[in-house]
Amino acid sequence: MSLFTIFVTLGFGVGIGFFVAKQLTQKKSKSAEEAITQAETDAKKIIETAQSKEADVMLRAKEKAIKILEEARIEEKKVFEDLKREGAALTEREREFSKKILEIEETKKQAEAQVLKLTEKEKEVEELKETEAKKLEEISGLSKDQALERILHIVENQKKDDLMSRLRNLDAMETEEVERKAKNIIGVAIQRLAASTVSETTTSYVQLPSDEMKGRIIGREGRNIKAIEFLTGCELIVDDTPGMITISGFSPIRRQITKLALEKLIVDGRIHPGRVEEMIEEAKKDLSKEIKKAAEDALYQLGIPVTGIDPKLIQILGRLKYRTSFGQNQLMHSIEVANLAAMIAEELKANVMVCKKGGLFHDIGKAVDHDMQGGHPELGYQIMKKFGFPEEICYQSIGHHEDKPKTLEAVIVKAADAISGARPGARRDSFDLYVKRLEELEAVATSFEGVEKVYAIQAGRELRVFVNPKAMDDFGATKLARDIALKISNDLKTPGDVRVTLIRETRVTEYAR
Repeated sequence: MSLFTIFVTLGFGVGIGFFVAKQLTQKKSKSAEEAITQAETDAKKIIETAQSKEADVMLRAKEKAIKILEEARIEEKKVFEDLKREGAALTEREREFSKKILEIEETKKQAEAQVLKLTEKEKEVEELKETEAKKLEEISGLSKDQALERILHIVENQKKDDLMSRLRNLDAMETEEVERKAKNIIGVAIQRLAASTVSETTTSYVQLPSDEMKGRIIGREGRNIKAIEFLTGCELIVDDTPGMITISGFSPIRRQITKLALEKLIVDGRIHPGRVEEMIEEAKKDLSKEIKKAAEDALYQLGIPVTGIDPKLIQILGRLKYRTSFGQNQLMHSIEVANLAAMIAEELKANVMVCKKGGLFHDIGKAVDHDMQGGHPELGYQIMKKFGFPEEICYQSIGHHEDKPKTLEAVIVKAADAISGARPGARRDSFDLYVKRLEELEAVATSFEGVEKVYAIQAGRELRVFVNPKAMDDFGATKLARDIALKISNDLKTPGDVRVTLIRETRVTEYAR
């Protein structure tokens, strides 16, 4: 194919394409014009419809606005009428209030006038009293105070017996009522506490499997028994009692260590000074565990949380198990005091936990009084302070030895301590102590004037005092009995109350011949 043919074909194709494109463009233009025309028609219809709806909405809005305005006018008129009525009521109240104020002012003026008149009358009465008193003093020749003293003296002499009788009756009634209530509270507390009474001694005993063991414990030339006594501080008594060795010593802890060491030596069978020393060290460790367990058992028995008590204080408390006072075990005594104090506190509505802890730790100073200087009340106070106890509990250590404790809880603990120590069989006093107590009681009574004879009876629980009936009257006898009881309370330590009975009697003997 020649180049000319190609160009002719190409030109023919371009012409045909241009023609076809022109035809298509014309068709599209006609369609667009028709669409625009149709859209304009539709838009006009929509606008007309919208205008119609707008007119309708505007009409409804105007009607609704007119209705709202009408309702507002009605409501406004109603509120205006209410305000008008309330304003009238307030005006009336103000008028009444003004009237009341005027009446009050008038009443006040009248009252002030009456007060002024009364004041003037009082002045006149006082002047009359002074005038009459001066006249009476001039007539009698006595001043007011002298006349009063003389009248009282005359009445006292005339009614002395009646006054003494009433005084004794009042004292008896008060004493009986107080004693009845106190006995009831103490009786309930003691009845609820059923504690056993065991008197401690200063000796312990160790059972032996055979008498041959005595010789082994003594050792060659007594070296074994000497080593035991030297290391423990206790005395071993090997007498003729079959199958038994007696351990003597004033320290219960040392006696217990000696007893445990001897029991271990007997079981082990190897007895020589070196082994003795080892067993004593083991006995000390075992005793330390036993002391801690005894204290924890006491806390558990009383319902006091063990976690709230320092372990060192628990160890000190446990030592009371091996401490005695007048033959009474101190740990058992402390538990008993805590229980009694808690029961009495419940009856008197006092702080039960303060009484319970105070009762348990009131004698804690006795656990260390052999090792430290000072009395056990002060030592106990310092120990409880050191371990963070509050002041109200620490004070129980000192309060139970004071004549007049400062707090109710301290009074309760003091009473519980006295009850625990005074129970029959709780403590063991020697004959010499009883005699000394009786002599001190009789010496206190005989130190007063007018006392003829004194007898201390019932193991020092009662003091019978005989006085000269001519040396004093009934009033003086009553005062003397109180003075004797007060002096006993201040000067002597007694295991409970001491009853002072003063006897004043006149015996007249005549013979008929």
